[in-house]
Amino acid sequence: GSAAALLLPSATTGFTVSPSAVGFFASSPTTRRTVSTNTAGTTSSTGSTISPLVLASSVDSSAIGQPTELPDSLDDAAQIAAEACSAFAAQSGPLGRCRVDFDTSVGDETYTTLKSSTEFMQKFVSALCYATVPGLMDQRQKEMTEVAKARAELQALVGEEEGMMMDLSDDDEEEGGDMPDEGSEEASKVAKRKELMSIITNGGRDPTQPAWTGPRARVYFPDEGSAALARRDWGLNDGPDRALVPPCVEFSSCGGVQNQDISNDMLVFFFCPRASEAEYVEEILYKTEADCADKLVLSVFVNPLLVDMGVTGFGMAGRMLRERLIDPLQPTYYLRTLQWGALTRLWPRQFTIWQEDENEADGYRLIKSLDRLPSNPEVEDIYDIENGNMNDPSQQKGFGLLNSLGDFVNGMTKL
Repeated sequence: GSAAALLLPSATTGFTVSPSAVGFFASSPTTRRTVSTNTAGTTSSTGSTISPLVLASSVDSSAIGQPTELPDSLDDAAQIAAEACSAFAAQSGPLGRCRVDFDTSVGDETYTTLKSSTEFMQKFVSALCYATVPGLMDQRQKEMTEVAKARAELQALVGEEEGMMMDLSDDDEEEGGDMPDEGSEEASKVAKRKELMSIITNGGRDPTQPAWTGPRARVYFPDEGSAALARRDWGLNDGPDRALVPPCVEFSSCGGVQNQDISNDMLVFFFCPRASEAEYVEEILYKTEADCADKLVLSVFVNPLLVDMGVTGFGMAGRMLRERLIDPLQPTYYLRTLQWGALTRLWPRQFTIWQEDENEADGYRLIKSLDRLPSNPEVEDIYDIENGNMNDPSQQKGFGLLNSLGDFVNGMTKL
């Protein structure tokens, strides 16, 4: 790769992607990479490369009303979701609220929504932090530059006396082995090697200094158990050099006592909040917006399920919660895989339904774009109309009752 590529961080993960997600992304388009936000200094990338965004104060108006393309991969979905959130934050101003929905389970309930979307969340959080938090990308580039320089110097040093490091290692293990005399050229080379190895091991960071002192991004998990599991799996317990998210990220949980310092929080994520945590979520959100009004840029709800028949009900309490908290959230990114295709939306574009089609070069064809999120029955009706399984009500002229009865009979015979 180029020297520039060495300066750009890439995230790795130990999570296992669900088979349904692999199947979708394996057959998804390879050229559908369209993001229409006004950016500067952004390189074309898949999700594996994180690039800084310098966002204008408004979104490219030409994107409004346009269909949304499918992502190339899970990494790509996380990256463009982050770009959409950044663009929304730039336009909405401080204290913006939005939501991101990501579901590639295709109805498979083997894993919980939280578990099946954890890898996406890790990559999405990383991408949005690098795109939004001031100075974070600069620090990362500086650290990776230091690592690249240290590796080059170490390689050159080893090349001068090939095999010298192995010899020194063998001598150190032998009892009574002689070490290089202090002040000698050989001793200075040994010290230099240790210094370079330390830079590489620490990821270019100075281990005597805090990993990050700037604005924070906080991820709220439904409970402390899921937060502790993520700390382990995302490498936060192994130090900032091995973590899969930037050093600005901190974890909290919705329940329990909230005693963490939120005074420097710039981004807030609520990851898969459930109806049982709705009261805590509201309390945390309002407190953060009140205490961090001068710093908080965006609150992002990822796969929220805050209204549930068994907890909030669908009556007055559920309706008030929806009107108060859920309905005002801007859907900045939406991706849900279906048995026969996918439904996606990238703000400010339209909700777009794609159907698998082996005759298309990209494997999918667009069958419908809407300016709102369609219900599940609407999505299935659109598929049936497209494939001649039912009549299009908007194209019917007269005989509406008879046509509807015919569709009903046809539907029943398929059961």
